Amino acid sequence: MGLSLQTFPSTEQAKAALEANRASRYLGGGTLLVRSANEGEVSFSTFVRSTDPALTSIEISAGSARLGASLTMSAIIGARALAVVSPAARAVGGPAIRNMATIGGNLYAPAPYGDFTVALLALDATLEIDGNDIPIGAFLAGRDDTYARSIVRAVRFAIPSSDQFRFLKVSRVKPKGVSVLSICAVLEEQDGLITSARIAYGCMADRPMRAAEVEAALAGKPRSQQGIADALALATKGTAPITDAIASAWYRSEVLPVHLGRLLLTA
Repeated sequence: MGLSLQTFPSTEQAKAALEANRASRYLGGGTLLVRSANEGEVSFSTFVRSTDPALTSIEISAGSARLGASLTMSAIIGARALAVVSPAARAVGGPAIRNMATIGGNLYAPAPYGDFTVALLALDATLEIDGNDIPIGAFLAGRDDTYARSIVRAVRFAIPSSDQFRFLKVSRVKPKGVSVLSICAVLEEQDGLITSARIAYGCMADRPMRAAEVEAALAGKPRSQQGIADALALATKGTAPITDAIASAWYRSEVLPVHLGRLLLTA
């Protein structure tokens, strides 16, 4: 079956095209969607995309970032103002993939992909979708139904300081292997104690997830081996890790506390 490509100057026109044709899919960088077509996926016959310049914009204001959803991982890495979060963008594939992979596509990527989305979840990002502001947690919960055919226009988040943001991708093949798991932590500390913790996992469910019980256990504790012990004991609480060719659910559960502990204790 042949594939067609429809290009529109605005996201509104692209959205209308998606609604008019159930066999269409929105095309970002195509790193996963085009591959699925090449592998024989027949549920769609049309790619829809938008060339709206706003989709690739970077806006920095008052310590916050607004990034267009078609911005590539390479563009994020190349933006000096986004240096703090660039490790999460570098975790996405190799150079060729990063030149194509977009924020919007990463938001829809199933595990074991979606490493940058793990960071966005820990950053408590807000998504601009069809004219509405949607918290990233709500988006991920409704990704397969409510927002399955939506177009993400941009993401917004407060830019953390370099000592607040920590990201780790664990893979078997370096430097661009598929994730065994990924972890992002955004920590705020005062007087030697953790005052706020946002922890997100990748591959510990079918999509990125927050580790709410770990976050609660870290509050008010020093960032020391003893201080994080209770949190590490809860590291796998509420998780449902995937099993794939990279690793089993059992293995992911076994190594998660080890890597979480190392990440939290990183200076």
